Amino acid sequence: MRALIVFLLVAVPPLAAIAQGTPVIGYLGAESAETYASRVAAFRRGLAEMNYVEGRNVAVEYRWAQGDNSRLPILAAELVKQRVSVLVATGSAPASIAAKNATSTIPVVFEMGLDPVAIGLVQAMNRPGGNVTGVTSLNAQISSKRLQFLRDIVRGGSFALLVNPTNPRNADAATSDVQAAARQGRFEVHIARATNQQELAEAFKDLAGRRVGGLVIANDPFFVHRSKELAALSLRDAIPAVHQSRDFVEAGGLLSYGADPADSHRVAGLYTGRILKGEKPGDLPIQQGTRLQLFVNLKTAKALGLTVPQSVLLSADGVIR
Repeated sequence: MRALIVFLLVAVPPLAAIAQGTPVIGYLGAESAETYASRVAAFRRGLAEMNYVEGRNVAVEYRWAQGDNSRLPILAAELVKQRVSVLVATGSAPASIAAKNATSTIPVVFEMGLDPVAIGLVQAMNRPGGNVTGVTSLNAQISSKRLQFLRDIVRGGSFALLVNPTNPRNADAATSDVQAAARQGRFEVHIARATNQQELAEAFKDLAGRRVGGLVIANDPFFVHRSKELAALSLRDAIPAVHQSRDFVEAGGLLSYGADPADSHRVAGLYTGRILKGEKPGDLPIQQGTRLQLFVNLKTAKALGLTVPQSVLLSADGVIR
């Protein structure tokens, strides 16, 4: 079934076969078609609310960075050369910034987890101005809440935060958030860094040697793209970990906590449709996602010798038993 979904994501009619005058959306994804299958479906639902159906009266050109932030500017430039009607950038601040830097004339709709004013994407939340608008989940700024859920399960010991230095805005936001919580709680947090698979393996080897009690994995496409690998590493080294992605928990990770990606992508699709109908992005206020989801894997908790408090289970949106 997953293979069929991925096929449907890419097997849309080629641009040359679509009637002249059909608007074309450029879709810049920070991860892959497979990992974004449900998110693209939500984006399409938002488009449909504005009466746009892919392959019927709108076309979509997809570009996927596969979790590699360095590819985003190149892919954004490719979409701009296609003279798309709207450029949609999803999944990260680097994708959003790459889209904005690629054009000052084509409308840009972003979907990400940081404050767009703080990183200079827009002038203000209510009236963003220029050619950029979108939706933010503030996903990178709830790392301390992820840490709190982890501490509710793992009593005592030291903790660590894993960040990707090639995504400095997300890394800095997560680090600031977690270190503030650590100062308040008077415990230590070690900052681990990884930008590729080799560094990821080395980071976990180092964390295992430090005998950290728990690990918070920062919000980043590189890590989301490797949710299954991260789950396997955390189980192998017996490191209780929390991640933003539900896929992490389904693959054997302990916890995930983050914004509902379907909700934010639907809004991105809705805004894209409104722009195609003639509204200006600078007049569309930035939307903020408010739906956060917690998932728990009790099988993993048992394997790690941990007991999940009832308070955490009652807060969970889903539990793997």
